[in-house]
Amino acid sequence: MRVLVETTSLPGVLVFTPTPHRDDRGLFTRTFNTEIARAHGLDPNAFTQDSQSRSRRGVLRGMHGRSGRGEAKLVRCARGAVHDVLVDARPDSPAFGRHEAFLLDDNTFRHLYVPPGMLHGFQVLTDWADVCYRIDRPHDPAEDVAVRYDDPDLAISWPAEVELISPRDAAAGSWAALLGE
Repeated sequence: MRVLVETTSLPGVLVFTPTPHRDDRGLFTRTFNTEIARAHGLDPNAFTQDSQSRSRRGVLRGMHGRSGRGEAKLVRCARGAVHDVLVDARPDSPAFGRHEAFLLDDNTFRHLYVPPGMLHGFQVLTDWADVCYRIDRPHDPAEDVAVRYDDPDLAISWPAEVELISPRDAAAGSWAALLGE
């Protein structure tokens, strides 16, 4: 099964797009392949946790990250479609402070490899969306960081009106606060 692997404007972020087999029955696609991961510098054994969220249209989750060593993750949308955004929060990165958006959906089956040090968020574009995460270490709430999705310094353009965010995301700090300014 062929998988197209692309780099992005954010160093270390990879987009994996498989070629599903489609026929009268529906389709089949592989959602992870250790050989392809290794060939692109990823350690498939590093992933220790799989998680899934389900959200309705207009929900926005983000912008979330982790302090300390951060976390690496593979993100995909198993059902529906989301507008997925990454912000480079790595101070030593040439792309520090920049963001890039990606469409993840259940038609193309694109996956994002998100290296440690990124902020991540998404907005649901369909009635429902299931987003799956393969993460390289257990969650530690003490390391959670969040920045407002509408922070003017980041100037992220969201495709639709934000209908619902969590209380945590509504109370998230600014990009300047994260940087200690």
